[in-house]
Amino acid sequence: MQNGTLYLIPVPLAEEAAHKTFTPYLVDTINQISTYIVENSKTARRFLKDAGLKTAQKDLIVHDYGKHNRTDLGQFFTELKAGKDVGLMSEAGCPGIADPGADIVAEAHKRNIKVVPLVGPSSILLALMASGFNGQSFAFWGYLPIDKEQRTKRIKDLDLSASRYKQTQIFIETPFRNNQMLEEVLKSCKPNTQLCIACNLTGEDEFIKTQSIYNWRKEEIDLHKKPAIFLLY
Repeated sequence: MQNGTLYLIPVPLAEEAAHKTFTPYLVDTINQISTYIVENSKTARRFLKDAGLKTAQKDLIVHDYGKHNRTDLGQFFTELKAGKDVGLMSEAGCPGIADPGADIVAEAHKRNIKVVPLVGPSSILLALMASGFNGQSFAFWGYLPIDKEQRTKRIKDLDLSASRYKQTQIFIETPFRNNQMLEEVLKSCKPNTQLCIACNLTGEDEFIKTQSIYNWRKEEIDLHKKPAIFLLY
């Protein structure tokens, strides 16, 4: 029997940004699929409803790959091996990008299952696009070390790499630690280093600004509990 296809379905970055995210192809795709692998079943079901899913929720098979369900990946491939198409969804943004869904995709390739990515919002790429920084050479580092000493060293290393290699350095922090991260960046980087902060991308209160560390030091900004991406160049 031929395997099904694993579709990678992007999810809006902000609750009120759904209309900016959906494409006709995405809507057509979710209405051909009744099985999903998701990071959070509650938010996934809400997204599918908002996107225009016509299938009744009770008729969906929703596999939860939350942090407590990742030891046995084989459990997620029963329908795919039986020839059924399946959708993979992150909590927000694109599956597999700074997202544990990458493990599902890797396993799909091992099992010779076709993988099809759908167009949708990636906060990393949107931030890079809007930063004005080098989009031909960039590195995404995810979360920096929590330990203050190690974090300071990493920020200084990224600052040096940005200037030495003319490479954009991108990283994120847990929203409730954003203000501490910004404070550390402003303390650790050279005054002429350019910093872009991209906050609440696609949301109604979206904020994107690029300027030197020197100029950022003269501003007061509150990023507490707001999804943000930091870019150095």
